[in-house]
Amino acid sequence: MTGLIGEYNRSIDAKGRMSVPSKFTAVLGDSFVISKGLDGCLVIYSNDDWDEFEDKLKRLSGADRTVRELRRFFGAGASTVEVDDHGRILVPSTLIAYAGLTKDITIVGTADGRAEIWDTAKWNAQNEDINPEEAAQSLFEKGIII
Repeated sequence: MTGLIGEYNRSIDAKGRMSVPSKFTAVLGDSFVISKGLDGCLVIYSNDDWDEFEDKLKRLSGADRTVRELRRFFGAGASTVEVDDHGRILVPSTLIAYAGLTKDITIVGTADGRAEIWDTAKWNAQNEDINPEEAAQSLFEKGIII
């Protein structure tokens, strides 16, 4: 899936409504899943990608405590959202609280078919210490040449 790339500054209103970049809805359609993500952000999945993720979780043994915890974390922390006539979605209050979203938010494509929703201040802090040269070296060591 292509198209979930870029960085977009948006705002979220007191009711939890936020606009989604039209480039994203062109890929995702009018309905998709938002879930708790790692690093304190929210993750946007297409419905197909979410189904695939769920299938992977189902194949893991429920006897493993970590698997049970991750199933709960992602399952309870996910919600299907629908884009309204104004290009907005309603983000559940539990997800807003989890990600610490305030008025200013940033939506970023992750170059892996998903996107993330960050509180803008947290997004900026997250990126302060990134060293592109070190990151590129790490990718090179994993067989990815930039």
